[in-house]
Amino acid sequence: MTQRVMSLAALTVLELSPEDMVEVAARAGYSHVGLRLEPATAEEHHFPLVADGGLRRRTAARLRDTGIRVLDVEILRLKPDTRVADFEALLAVGADFGASELLVAGNDPDEQRMTDNFAALCDLAGRYGLHPHLEFMPWTDARNLTQALRVVEQAGCDNGCVLVDAFHFDRSASSLDDLRQVTPKRLRYAQLCDVAGPRPDDMAEILRQARNERRFPGEGDCDLAGLLSSLPAGIALSLEIPTRQLYEQGVSALQRAQMALDKTRTLLAQH
Repeated sequence: MTQRVMSLAALTVLELSPEDMVEVAARAGYSHVGLRLEPATAEEHHFPLVADGGLRRRTAARLRDTGIRVLDVEILRLKPDTRVADFEALLAVGADFGASELLVAGNDPDEQRMTDNFAALCDLAGRYGLHPHLEFMPWTDARNLTQALRVVEQAGCDNGCVLVDAFHFDRSASSLDDLRQVTPKRLRYAQLCDVAGPRPDDMAEILRQARNERRFPGEGDCDLAGLLSSLPAGIALSLEIPTRQLYEQGVSALQRAQMALDKTRTLLAQH
């Protein structure tokens, strides 16, 4: 039986450099990591892997030494002024690290333009063996599963996929029935966490929770068993579980990464 891919997402331990993140993933028992090659926000501290050749070499060496592999690289944004050719340097770095998946956000209110750019990105990424995944998030212009899947299907590329994140699936009120209808080839990996409490009315609060306070699997109110049952069997899982409160309390990155993995394994065993 093939062992399920378990990947440590950058947002879970965002304070770590890529090389230290690889070390933590290895010590905690993960098989893979996700590398943030482009920051998600202007405010977050960023380790410039694309620009810093020394950092790339040290990270690659740590990957070799530990046996950890790279699942995905992030985060590209499709905006009104996007020129897909500008992404090529990032794609090349992702391919050099052995990544197979690429995380993409939709930040363009013109859905047809976003679709055209996603198709162009799929064509370019295909040269590097990468599968672009459009991640729906309720505050973006790919707000839910239905819209993200529409963009991906209309783009019409074999390597185009949708990324299901348990947090965004819950907060966007996406449907398990709809998820079960998605062609499995469009779902190559998923992001797992839990979410506490009812869906806030304030989008700013949803965004704050997404970037700072998620719950470990089994410690929130998501129907994670239903979600896992609706995804392809054995799908690779990226554990994206920022817990800023624990970080500020002094809980180490290794402890948080281990807690995320332990809780996920418990959930999978029950599932």
